[in-house]
Amino acid sequence: MREKSRNPATRMIARERIGILFEEARLAYADHPERSNRYVDLARKIAMRQRIRINREFRRRFCHHCYTYLVPGENMRVRVHRGNVVVTCRSCKKHTRYRVVRKEHVRSK
Repeated sequence: MREKSRNPATRMIARERIGILFEEARLAYADHPERSNRYVDLARKIAMRQRIRINREFRRRFCHHCYTYLVPGENMRVRVHRGNVVVTCRSCKKHTRYRVVRKEHVRSK
């Protein structure tokens, strides 16, 4: 197995490239949805190679079953059910649930 990169600069560059790829995927989706899926694939490969986590905002933009770029209303359905956000990918028909936690209301005495 390849040794983990000790240089923090390479990890920073990897995070920047992942952000750029997701931005390109967003811009390219209207004309070329398959190109958006390729950008997601490249971003995942960079993250795996550098062993870094993809940020939450980017992780929720692709299906974790078929790795397609998700756009609400186009190829995904979003529902709220019992404190969960349920995202359904229309490509593979799989559901992903994200927990929604309300902040506690603090009462002043």
